[in-house]
Amino acid sequence: MLKLEEKKTQNGKLFQNGKFSQNKEASQNGKLSQNEGALNKENQQWKNWKWQLQHCVKDLETFEKLLGIKLPSDLRSSFGTVSAKFPMAATPYYLSLIDTGDLRNDPVFKQCFPVKEELEVLPSEMADPLQEDTDSAVPGVTHRYPDRVLFLVSNCCAMYCRHCTRKRRVGDPNSIPQRAVIEKGIEYIARTPQVRDVLLSGGDPFLLSTEYLDWILTELGKIPHVEVIRIGTRTPVVLPFRIDEELVEMLKKHQPLWINTHFNHPRELTASSRHALKLLADAGIPLGNQSVLLAGVNDCPRIMKSLVQKLVANRVRPYYLYQCDLSEGLNHFRTSVGKGIEIMESLIGHTSGFCVPTYVIDAPGGGGKIPVTPTYQISRSTNKVILRNYEGVITSYQEPACYQSEFCDRNCSLCKLQLATEDASECRSVGIEKLLADYDEEISLVPQNNPRHGRRH
Repeated sequence: MLKLEEKKTQNGKLFQNGKFSQNKEASQNGKLSQNEGALNKENQQWKNWKWQLQHCVKDLETFEKLLGIKLPSDLRSSFGTVSAKFPMAATPYYLSLIDTGDLRNDPVFKQCFPVKEELEVLPSEMADPLQEDTDSAVPGVTHRYPDRVLFLVSNCCAMYCRHCTRKRRVGDPNSIPQRAVIEKGIEYIARTPQVRDVLLSGGDPFLLSTEYLDWILTELGKIPHVEVIRIGTRTPVVLPFRIDEELVEMLKKHQPLWINTHFNHPRELTASSRHALKLLADAGIPLGNQSVLLAGVNDCPRIMKSLVQKLVANRVRPYYLYQCDLSEGLNHFRTSVGKGIEIMESLIGHTSGFCVPTYVIDAPGGGGKIPVTPTYQISRSTNKVILRNYEGVITSYQEPACYQSEFCDRNCSLCKLQLATEDASECRSVGIEKLLADYDEEISLVPQNNPRHGRRH
């Protein structure tokens, strides 16, 4: 049991004698105070990110003790079996955000506590639904899109999210990428000139030491054709104290650098999280957010609108809203695609355009991210397009009668358009672009092993 002095957290709770106790002045009728208050400057231990990691909660007894609760019997009885397959880990900070007065409906609790539904594996679910391992050029590097790669540099997280698409890997001691593996990944990127964008993920890259992450960024920065580096991290949500002055000063050396966070609910935007985001934004680092649509957590137009507006107010651009992947044991988190469309309808036109994320399905089998949007084009004719807006207003757009597209044969030296093509890609088109291109003779895309072709003589 943790023996600590009475110390205030950001949500009005107290961390005392190894448990959280509700601050009466900050709580009313069992609900968390909406006013989180200022950070307690005396509580240096609480704000130490290494202390938070050292006291990460991984067992049922500590979980109950810290929150000062006794879990219902069904949650207690299934904990051991579920956590044996999919371990639990959560920082004391993140646990402090749980509303113990409404535990079963609490969005923070649902994201961090193992439940029996995770052991229900449907035939449609897979350990690696996105085939990240299959599309790995070298261990740890997934090269799916032509000009960018996913580089898994860590398997450690400050919290094991129950909805994680990489539950097979995160927390597995056999999946820790050794330095030699990282070096081979860097070597692959260096010898692959079409890679201009590198996304560091894991696990969480910010769980690496500042020095080690600095080394990785430095090595990638030496590669001439790498134009931008991105880092995906959930530390601003579950371990905001990791974003300190030392880390930020290091990151500033490696521009252009983009950081994507993972806020799923407005509750997660605490004073500490906002401070972490401010440090990053003030350093000139562009911030984005990738949310996952989760049943019982954020599958509500009002919640999602509140989230994206709060993100923008903290200089974070909503980037993606993911449909929950087909990873094992996530069926209880998945919503219908229709619910996602409903949420997008509630955002488009109803809030600022830069508040609206792109709703995507990361296609099973490694097909990549597919945008899914409401339908705004109703019909079209030779010279008119019929459209509707967010209000349901139906209008027409007159196509230009005089427009004549130039035939493109990819012979840019003879093109009449005055374009600076020094940096233009000369690679051939793929997919739908291939069918639309004048310079390609393909008229259809045919699935491999099409049965009709098998009947041909």
